[in-house]
Amino acid sequence: MALSQKQISVIKGGIFILALLPFFRLLAFTFLDKLGANPVEFITRNTGDWTLYFLCIALAITPARKLFALPWLLKLRRMLGLYGFFYASLHFLTFLWFDHFFDVQEMWKDVLKRPFITVGFIAFVGLLPLALTSTNGMIKRLGGKRWQLLHKLVYVIVPLGVLHFYWMKAGKHDLVQPLMFAALVATLLLARLWWRWSATTQANAHA
Repeated sequence: MALSQKQISVIKGGIFILALLPFFRLLAFTFLDKLGANPVEFITRNTGDWTLYFLCIALAITPARKLFALPWLLKLRRMLGLYGFFYASLHFLTFLWFDHFFDVQEMWKDVLKRPFITVGFIAFVGLLPLALTSTNGMIKRLGGKRWQLLHKLVYVIVPLGVLHFYWMKAGKHDLVQPLMFAALVATLLLARLWWRWSATTQANAHA
């Protein structure tokens, strides 16, 4: 199904607004004092959840495009990925601000001491170059091949984010949601491997 540029712009505008709703909800809950007995935990959990939601949705764009023959979906991937980075930044800021009050030395000790934080920190650092090179200008500077190679980091970052979530939840014996994320991400990555293997097999058959 082909869409006009105007229709795509309308869809992108709608998704842009919808993607901000979790942030505005968080602000409203803060001002209305509805963050519960542990506000820091609420904010941390909420921003972490939305980080994974958006990264998984961005990761699902290519499979959805191929399965449903919707090429225009690719025009949404960059924005969805950047929203994943936006919520990841809020997640990290919560950790740095409310947990450590901007004491970088203490934060670093925590990163090195607690494996689930180490993994989450590595995932966040991995997102930084992807966000910084998301513009058309950076794509031209890097060149298409190098840009694509760099952005394959997402195939490592998202599983690391799921592992971070799993280890955090494992301490509370609450594994349902982490296992759902793990199954979804595994499915999306295996689908990519399958399509690549199929394409390679067909190419070799016609060689």
